Order: sequence, then C-alpha cells, then structure tokens
Amino acid sequence: MSAAGAGGSVASPSVEELGAIARGIRRTVLETVHHAGAGHVGGPLSATDLLVALYFRELRIDPARPDWAERDRFVFSKGHSSAALYAVLAERGYFPREELATFDLLDSRLQLHPDMTVTPGVDMSTGSLGQGLSAAVGFALAARATGASWRTYAMLGDGETQEGQVWEAAFVASRYGLDRLVAIVDWNGLQQYGWSVPGEPGRRMDPQAGLREKWAAFGWRTIEIDGNSIPEILDAFGHARATTGAPTAIIAHTVKGKGVSFMEGDYRWHAKSVSDEELARALAELVP
Repeated sequence: MSAAGAGGSVASPSVEELGAIARGIRRTVLETVHHAGAGHVGGPLSATDLLVALYFRELRIDPARPDWAERDRFVFSKGHSSAALYAVLAERGYFPREELATFDLLDSRLQLHPDMTVTPGVDMSTGSLGQGLSAAVGFALAARATGASWRTYAMLGDGETQEGQVWEAAFVASRYGLDRLVAIVDWNGLQQYGWSVPGEPGRRMDPQAGLREKWAAFGWRTIEIDGNSIPEILDAFGHARATTGAPTAIIAHTVKGKGVSFMEGDYRWHAKSVSDEELARALAELVP
C-alpha cells in the first residue's frame, strides 16, 4: 500500500511529480541550513530522492495520525542528515513548513539529530551512527511477534556500515528471516573527511568496496541501484515487498551534494553552512 493509500492527504504522485518534489526538498534543505547557520548539506542532498520515494509512494503512513499503530516504521539511522528528513516530513504534512525555521534552535522540535519524543513522524531517535539498524530489527521482530502487517525500513550512511553493531544486527535479521525489513544504504562514497589514495592526489578510495557482497554474505537479499533515480528506487521497493524468507538490503549509489554542481562529490560539504551567495547559486540550479 502506498503512503497515500494509508489515509495521507495527497494522491500517489507520478515519477515526474516525485522528481519535482525532490527538487523542492533540496531547495528547502539548503534554505533551512542557511537560516540556521549550521547543519549538514552533502548527505541530506544525496538521500533526498530515497526519502521522497519512501514518504510519497512507499510507506504506509498517515501524517494526521503520526502514532497510527498500523503505520510502517522508518528509522533514519544517519540522523545527522536530519535537514532532509524534516523537509520531507513538513512537505508530507506532519508539521507546518514554517517550523523548519526553528531547525537546531534551543527547545525546537527539530534538533540536529531527530528526537522521537518530540518530533511527529520520527519513529526512533538517531544520530549515534551504527545503532539504527538494531532498532529496526527490534521493530521487525515486534511486528512478527504481534502478527502486525506493517513493514520496517532503515536508512544507513555508507560510512556507518563500518560500525560492528550494524553487522551484529544484520546477522540477527537474517537469522530470523525478517522479510518485512529493508535496509537502505545511502552510498555516496564520501565521509566527513573524504578518502584519498597515497601518491594519487584527487583519486577517491572506496572504503566499502564489495558492500553488496558483504550484505549477501550475511544472508540478505541484495539489490544495487542508482539511489538518485526515482524509477530505480521504486522498482527496488517493489522487489523488496515481493521477497520472502530474508531481509532486503538496497545498496543505493548516490552523489553527495546531489543537485548542486559545486557541491556534488565534494566531501567538504558534509557539514558546512551555506553563505548568501552560495545559496543563491544553488537555488538557481534547483528550478522547481
């Protein structure tokens, strides 16, 4: 069932409409971080298409009832990229768009790392990398134990898959055949400080080569896609829903800073505010 089919306020958007929503979300992310003078840009922009596909087509949710017992669960493990999650939640109707102006302010519901105790639509507090998949496994086990029909999704950054806890959770999920669990790896190939190969300036070393094979070795059904292609994302979700007997890992190749030419593929935009001039340049590239 799509998000709209669960009682949401919008009809199920087409691929073209999802693309337009994603461009708008990227604009909102930049404006939010610029207004706050703090936050992350590169990771939120790489994850935008995945989040839009989730919240506008895949997840069974109802923004008017954030605590609806039959909703699908989503764990945004790469919590430092919260600007994108908040922009999507606001666009989807969980809270007013105007509230984005409070991002990262004292006493705001929209802290730099998502807080499940105050923010509508947030199922798990995240930010300490490597822990989100464990929470998602817990959700999936709870659904099975209670006979619930909802599904669980978790989005991880590629860097946090270097955490051992991720693989402990991956083993448990496979051991119990949690086929209503989907892990999405936002593989933008860059971490906070980038990676270099000695003696070869400018070349990027991929610290997670063979990531698909690693998930498969832990017993997951693996799908590798262009994570900035909405048709490929939707297709992967369809395959995940059809999978039985094992959890699904979607290895989504993305571009850090996607959508803004001077940010794309530049690790320096991992955590950096946006100047007035940079915001204007970026928004000019993200025509609604």
